[in-house]
Amino acid sequence: MIVTIDGPAGAGKSSLARDLARKLGFRFLNTGAMYRAVVLAALERQVPWDDQLQLEQLVDQLQLEFRDETVLIDGRDVTDPIRSPEVSAAIHFVADNARIRRRLIQWQREWAACGDVVTEGRDQGTDAFPDADCKIFLIASPEVRAERRWRQLRQQQPDLTLEQVLADQQLRDQRDIDRPCGGLREPKGSFRVSTDEMSLAEAVDHVARIVLEIQARTAHEA
Repeated sequence: MIVTIDGPAGAGKSSLARDLARKLGFRFLNTGAMYRAVVLAALERQVPWDDQLQLEQLVDQLQLEFRDETVLIDGRDVTDPIRSPEVSAAIHFVADNARIRRRLIQWQREWAACGDVVTEGRDQGTDAFPDADCKIFLIASPEVRAERRWRQLRQQQPDLTLEQVLADQQLRDQRDIDRPCGGLREPKGSFRVSTDEMSLAEAVDHVARIVLEIQARTAHEA
């Protein structure tokens, strides 16, 4: 069974998908970590962003592995390095590259073919898995998402204001919608779930009930 979790930045996709997978005994695929791993490898190997051939060859050569919360490139743990500011600043070079995105989506499909999986991202229920058994579109109000992000960042950036975070988030939302490939869209046939009034545990329980209901209905129809 494939469960996709899509939605805007700050809605809580990664945390919900990870905890949902644990609750259901499914595997968890964080597609954002996959794109970040490619960026890190390109930076380390000094591959020019405008060299399409080298980028495609890099993706073909990489051995990406996900073990629980650990991300490995060619057997090396890169869980922390892929979260560096340098990787974040360059992520769009990979995420907005149509050819690279198609290659990574194919890898996602191959990875998901091995069993039950919860996968999250911006295009999982639309481009990667349009026929997924269960699609969730996770949302939260701009104010709630911005406050969550602000609480995460304020220890590292004590001068950061909630207003700044909200403004940056509005710009990112529009960029995500306007992206030339993999843009944010609500998947057809998805369940829209708002986390405004839910804790993470409550949201996980709510989505788990949806998944289990679909499993039961599918088993009955079979």
